[in-house]
Amino acid sequence: MPSSDRRLMRPAAIVGGLALILAACSGGGATPTGAPESDEPSASTGGSAAATSSAAAGVDLSGAEFTVGSKEFTEQLILGQITLQVLEGAGATVNDETGLVGSTVVREALVAGDIDMYWEYTGTGWLTHLGNAAPVPGSQEQFDAVKEADAENDIAWLDPAPFNNTYAIALASDPADELGLTTMSDLAAYAAENADGATLCAAAEFLGRDDGLPGLEAAYGFEFSDVSELELGLVYTSIDAGDPCVFGEVFATDGRIAGLGLTVLEDDEEFFPSYLPALNVRQEVLDANPALADLFAPVAEALDNETMTALNARVDVDGEEPADVATAFLEEAGLMGE
Repeated sequence: MPSSDRRLMRPAAIVGGLALILAACSGGGATPTGAPESDEPSASTGGSAAATSSAAAGVDLSGAEFTVGSKEFTEQLILGQITLQVLEGAGATVNDETGLVGSTVVREALVAGDIDMYWEYTGTGWLTHLGNAAPVPGSQEQFDAVKEADAENDIAWLDPAPFNNTYAIALASDPADELGLTTMSDLAAYAAENADGATLCAAAEFLGRDDGLPGLEAAYGFEFSDVSELELGLVYTSIDAGDPCVFGEVFATDGRIAGLGLTVLEDDEEFFPSYLPALNVRQEVLDANPALADLFAPVAEALDNETMTALNARVDVDGEEPADVATAFLEEAGLMGE
C-alpha cells in the first residue's frame, strides 16, 4: 500500500514534548574551567558528590565546571548520570541538563555551548548530524570516520564503549513463531502477502531519519501499511500486546526486550549502521581539561552489550532510578570508591 494511505497516529502528548524541548533549551551556557558563571549554578541531581571516583585517580578537576547533557531515553539518562558522578568524583562542579528531547536538540545544545558533553552514537553522528547518505562498514571504521569528520566542527569523540545500540525491529515471540519470522527479509515477504498485518509502532525520530523507517523500507523493498507514532516506552508494551501494532522499533540494548520476551528480527541485509556510543566533548573544553580523555576511558571500556542491557533493565523492568543505577555500576565496576 502506498505511503500516502498509511495512517499516522500522533498523540496529543507531543505538544507537551515540544514544551519540554523549549524549556530544556532555555538553560544557560557552561564554563569549561574556573569559577561558575552564576552565583547560583544549577546543581547536579544525580549521584553522590561525596563519593570519589577511582577512575579519576590523579585527575583533579577542582575549580572546573561542566554542563552534562543527554537525550531523554533510559540508556542516555544512565550514561548522563554516570558522567555526572565521575566528574563530581574528580572534584568538578557539574550542572545537570540531561533528558533533552531528541538527538538534534542535544547536538545543537553542544554546538552552541549550552552543554559541554554528552554521549552520542557513531551512526547518529555520521548520518544525522554530519548528513552522510550511507554508513561506513565496520564499527571501528565508522568511529574513526565520524571522529575525524567532526573534528572540523570542534567536537571531540572520546574512546567509544564496546556496546552497539543499533536500531532493530521486534515483535512478540508467539506471533513471530506462528508466522515463521526471524529476519527482516522474512518480514518484507510477509508484508507483500499480508499488507494488513504489517503494522508498525515507532517513536517520532525513527519515522523521519534516513537510518530509520524511510531507509529501512527502501533497503528491504516494502512498506508498513499502518504506522502508529508512540512514545518510545510505549512501543515495547504495544508490540507485546499486539495492539495497535504487530511490529515495533526497538533499541538493541534495551532491557525490555528480554523482560517482555520479544523477538528481534535479524537485519540480514545489514541496513542499520553501527551505533557505538562515545562521549562527545566540545574541543574547547577538552583542550582546557585534557585529562577528561583518561578519566572516561575506563568507564567506556566497562560498558559492553551485556552490561548496558542489564543497566537499562534495572530502570525499565525493575523500576530503579537512573542515578542509582549509575552509582551501582560505578561501584560494581570498581570505578568509584570512598
